Amino acid sequence: MSNTTPDWVAGLSDEDFQFIKRLLLASGSLKDVASQYGISYPTVRLRLNRLIEKVRILDSDKPKTKFHKTVQLMVAEGSLDINAAKSLIKAFEQEKNTN
Repeated sequence: MSNTTPDWVAGLSDEDFQFIKRLLLASGSLKDVASQYGISYPTVRLRLNRLIEKVRILDSDKPKTKFHKTVQLMVAEGSLDINAAKSLIKAFEQEKNTN
């Protein structure tokens, strides 16, 4: 087994790992995870969907700038609205093209 940690794993937070651990120990039952956290099933489903998107972004082979990846991760985590993200990326691209 390799001692190298993949980039997508290194990009996960402690909170992400705790969620994954609970999900594994619950044999993948989102209902059980919701019960453990004391939240609703749809909230756990949303958390899982965001985590899946985060892993996809972190594991992507597409060449991106650090800025693009940061904005995409913020959207995946729910801390940035998609419309705001599009505006930021558009402004970034315009600035990049004028320099």
